[in-house]
Amino acid sequence: MEVDIFQTYIQLTKNSRLEQVNWDNLPFGKLFSDHMFTMDFENGNWSKPKIIPYGDISISPANSAIHYGQSCFEGMKAHRDVNGDIVLFRPYENARRFNSSNKRMCIPEINEEVFVNSILELISIDKEWVPQNLDHSLYIRPFIFATDPYIGIKPSDSYKFMIFTCPVGSYYKEPVSVKVETNYSRAVQGGTGFSKAAGNYAAALYPAMLATKEGFRQLIWTDAKEHKYIEEAGTMNILFVIDNVLITPIAGDTILNGITRKSVVEIAKDWEMEVQERKIEVKEVSDALKDGSLTEAFGAGTAATIAPISNISIYGENFLIPESKDYHFHTKVLKYLSEYKIGMHPDKFNWLIKV
Repeated sequence: MEVDIFQTYIQLTKNSRLEQVNWDNLPFGKLFSDHMFTMDFENGNWSKPKIIPYGDISISPANSAIHYGQSCFEGMKAHRDVNGDIVLFRPYENARRFNSSNKRMCIPEINEEVFVNSILELISIDKEWVPQNLDHSLYIRPFIFATDPYIGIKPSDSYKFMIFTCPVGSYYKEPVSVKVETNYSRAVQGGTGFSKAAGNYAAALYPAMLATKEGFRQLIWTDAKEHKYIEEAGTMNILFVIDNVLITPIAGDTILNGITRKSVVEIAKDWEMEVQERKIEVKEVSDALKDGSLTEAFGAGTAATIAPISNISIYGENFLIPESKDYHFHTKVLKYLSEYKIGMHPDKFNWLIKV
């Protein structure tokens, strides 16, 4: 696919939503920036991209994505650094994961440079939407979906790739209460669990709703075959510190390759902390909670960055996690990652790209 991103058609809006923004109290995912990026795939080729005013789109009632779920998305953030410049965090990792998802869903891949440059172009136009508050960010949502007006079950011949953005504050404002799920499953071996396919999230809504009624904020998913092994925590990857070792399930197949998780693992190794990426039994976690060797449990994801877990319910028994302290790894890595993204540390890993 060859698209010259710098020949993008740009239509600027005259009615900015900026005046609606309460920058001190940003909701998550409800207020959208002025423009959006769009590019169509038809007859085996990608059209010239466009940046147009944010707004509704028109689709056929027979749209195949609605009926058969051929849709993938990504989630990432732009931040202002301490100098006021706008930076992206590891966008090429998102591009690679996006294409991995697309391949699994029989959707045409997007050239990585086109993916990243599309985002850079869009943010350069809506740069005033990137919050000045260094604790806030501009959430970026690239997504792609089938557009054939056809209800036969086959891969679509046409697709729409789009990107919109929205300024956001914190996703979780307090430690998260979770329950280990041993009835419903998020993903199965050989399925789509490693991809950011829309249907993965729809399937998780009902069991998550049941857990919410029991007083839990999220679920810890287990393997579909035996419900014996830990997989993910709701919308995040999960990590534990047991006997001063950082332990996290292996990404891939049934577990999303989270970019925040990957970054946390790389930082831990750089800090010379022992890291184990492996299968983790529910019983191992339960035993470690009982004997006190499990001192930290936290989720890692784009929306939350690092979300400490306050308690875990396993087979109906509730275990409290030690309260977060400054010396805990998850506290230190959250501080470091947050400061890294805004330029308070040298970019030693080459993770930042300036807009």
